[in-house]
Amino acid sequence: MRSQFLLPLAGVLVLAVLPAVLPSGLLNASVQMLISALFACAYSLLSGRAGMLSFGHAAYFGVGAFATAHAMNALGGAGLLPTPLLPLAGGLVGLLVGVAAGWFATQRAGTAFAMITLAIAELLHSLAPQLPGWFGGESGVSTMRMPAWGLDFGSTVHVYYVALAWVLLSLACLYFHAQTPLGRLTLGLRENAHRLRFLGYDVHGLGVSAFALSAMFSGVAGGLQVLSNEAVNYVVFDASVSAAVVLNSYIGGVGTFLGPALGAAVMTFFGYAVSDTTQLWLLYQGVLFVLVMMFVPQGITGVFLATGALMRRHGAARVLPGLAASAAAVLLLAAGTVFLMEALQRLCSQDYRSLARMGEGWPPLQLFGRAWAPDAASTWLLPLALLAAGAAVAPFARRRITDLQEQGTA
Repeated sequence: MRSQFLLPLAGVLVLAVLPAVLPSGLLNASVQMLISALFACAYSLLSGRAGMLSFGHAAYFGVGAFATAHAMNALGGAGLLPTPLLPLAGGLVGLLVGVAAGWFATQRAGTAFAMITLAIAELLHSLAPQLPGWFGGESGVSTMRMPAWGLDFGSTVHVYYVALAWVLLSLACLYFHAQTPLGRLTLGLRENAHRLRFLGYDVHGLGVSAFALSAMFSGVAGGLQVLSNEAVNYVVFDASVSAAVVLNSYIGGVGTFLGPALGAAVMTFFGYAVSDTTQLWLLYQGVLFVLVMMFVPQGITGVFLATGALMRRHGAARVLPGLAASAAAVLLLAAGTVFLMEALQRLCSQDYRSLARMGEGWPPLQLFGRAWAPDAASTWLLPLALLAAGAAVAPFARRRITDLQEQGTA
């Protein structure tokens, strides 16, 4: 039991010292990673633990953000609460809206439930520009962090530690909920709601409680977003925000407690690192999600857990060759795919076609720090060779891992 908490404790210690080693830009990215991690874990309470797939969780993130912005502007800008406590406003409003929306949405299950949650978020997204008194119209609501507790909260470091404290507190509450009888009954909703109803439990009430708690912590995440940005507009209700939390949660592993947090952190950093270097980063994100769902539906965390189980059962010496082959196959296939997609994107772009019409022949493609002739066979043979090598290694890696898994179940 003691070793179960060593890794999370080490992670907390690493997070605590990050401001001392990271530059300002990366620290801003770290704040966004923390917020995304909390939002994903809040979403996972509903989707992963209760088994209710929501397509509109941006609604509760958004109302929490706007509630926090209004709380910051209250009392002539002095703030309704001290700056570090302002996410309480987002959590409270998220909880109230979650109770109301959850009461309606949980009247249905499955696809109907998912469509209701999507409709609620789209309704807020459509209404927000028409209610400038609440949502600030097209320009949104701007605010400012005020000094409190002897700190001015003007630096990214202060915001980082406020976000870290709220994320850790919220994750602790979510973990505590999972250990309570209510949390175990919530898990029963996913496994067999009909049996719970047969045993006399209020299934609808359990669904509403899971929905409301998930909305509350989503509202806290929205409040932290406003503390970080000091502004919010109706874009927080956009479908892309709801889609992002679904992708992050399932890529990380919605079946585990910290899996969604890991997925959100990885994908947020991926977007930060890649969005400035390629126009195709959203495409890569979508491709990654599809591949995870097809080949590793348990997510990144599930892969780590399965690898750890294999090592405990067979030892590192027998498992490492299969892992090395798997990593090599993934890297080769990824390198070949990225090369082809980036080359084709540049080749088909409007700017490149304009250059081709102005000059004679095909201009070279600027890719990975060098020029590649589009009419040279070597330009296209290289990515094809990488793909072929990856495709050749992949069956060997899969066979090694499958053999170890079958030996463990024999």
